[in-house]
Amino acid sequence: MHRLFAALPVSELLAERLKPLREDILGARWRREDQFHVTLQFFGDVHHHVAEEIADQMESVSSPGFAIEVQGVGWFGRRQPRALYARIADTPQLNDLAGQCRAIARRLKLSVGQDPFVPHITLAYCHDTPVELARRWSEDYQILKSEPIWVDAFHLYESFTGSGNRKSRYQIQASYPLG
Repeated sequence: MHRLFAALPVSELLAERLKPLREDILGARWRREDQFHVTLQFFGDVHHHVAEEIADQMESVSSPGFAIEVQGVGWFGRRQPRALYARIADTPQLNDLAGQCRAIARRLKLSVGQDPFVPHITLAYCHDTPVELARRWSEDYQILKSEPIWVDAFHLYESFTGSGNRKSRYQIQASYPLG
């Protein structure tokens, strides 16, 4: 089985800009910079032949290059924070690209979920983090804004989950140019 997702890479410049957001927050496990990305579509655990079909269909995705920028922060999990994130500004190009990736998942009859697309970079996963701490962190960094960062490609990543002292990692399986 392969655990796949389509995502935009995050430049080193942007990753450096996000480092100062790491604070000592109860229950927050901060992600490493090499794990930062903007998920376009999570495909889930798929068999090898489906992974090949996803990679082939991604070749048909067409989009010009565009800029992304951070505009604030937030958290997922209304009553119990699950993750802290940097919000990526919504743009028609970004929404269209994510929509094309979601359409591939639907054509292959993969579960796409009902949640709307929320462009973001996950900064930390939370476990038993009090809502008050997530709210305070969010209020402290709500005015965060980055310079526009040009993206000219997106990738099909495979996620390898870690256990014990081994951290999870993401490996690019295929790259697709924009433009």
